[in-house]
Amino acid sequence: MADYQPGLVEDAMRALDASRTEMREVNARWQRILRSRTFPRGQRRYETVLGPPGAVEQRRIGDVTCEIAWWTGLSLWPGLRFEIMLAPDGSVAHEWLARDDGVPVPRLGTVDDLVPWACVVGDVAARFGTVAHQDGEAPSRWHATLTTPDGTFAAHFVWGLLQAVDSV
Repeated sequence: MADYQPGLVEDAMRALDASRTEMREVNARWQRILRSRTFPRGQRRYETVLGPPGAVEQRRIGDVTCEIAWWTGLSLWPGLRFEIMLAPDGSVAHEWLARDDGVPVPRLGTVDDLVPWACVVGDVAARFGTVAHQDGEAPSRWHATLTTPDGTFAAHFVWGLLQAVDSV
């Protein structure tokens, strides 16, 4: 997220009372976990780090039924939850931040209302409807192209959280 919003990342570190060194150490530990052959896979990996999920539900995606597990209570992003989508074989197919059930979507009247770290992919898709989704350049990245009366825009997300909007 620091690639897009270094100031917001600095603010988050202060809010968490964390140093840049601690942030790098946590990221390095997570990268070691991701690459480890012995650390648990699938949902167990996240449970080891985050504890048991707040809920798990079945969701049909096309012809496949997946399990969605999520964790709430994220201090930096109240009203959002961290979701993982599990493929039928138990592997993690997708992970991102999503708006929690019952939490109102921020007012999104125009593209100017798309404020970094204030909305997620689902908010943009719900408001602008004709959104073309594209995978990003890394598994944590996502892009969405939306066309409005004011033009065509590319919204950039990291872990499902809006980072920037550019005119196309």
